[in-house]
Amino acid sequence: MLDKPIVNKFSHVKPEDLKVSGDGLRDFFLYRDLGIAEATGGRVIAHLVTANTAPTIGTGWHYHEADFHIVMMLKGWAKFMYEDKETLVAAGDCVHQRPGIVHYLFDYSPDMEYLEVVGPADFPTIEVAKGPAPVPTPTPWPSM
Repeated sequence: MLDKPIVNKFSHVKPEDLKVSGDGLRDFFLYRDLGIAEATGGRVIAHLVTANTAPTIGTGWHYHEADFHIVMMLKGWAKFMYEDKETLVAAGDCVHQRPGIVHYLFDYSPDMEYLEVVGPADFPTIEVAKGPAPVPTPTPWPSM
């Protein structure tokens, strides 16, 4: 039995209501919260993630303690290492990151934007000291 009641609020967020924040998991990305964590009482979070600065070190090897995690690439592309496999995730692609999969986002385009949906909303990220494979070097962004 649940200790607290399940929250299911109606939520309608318009683009002009989205606040851009650099306070997400990675400081080289910008995050726009879609209000889903509040609407679901923390069971799920959904946010838009965009590139903020050129890739240098990437995310490092890590995994998330989450029950559900998808990334839907809306614009541009990103390159991940999922365990020992390099994976290009391009606009239109959707990735389900199974619980506990060790991964490393190491490269992305300047126009990268993805929708990330994770449950629970407050999911821990566990850093991994040594990953299962070498990580390729990111592609430099063109000078503006």
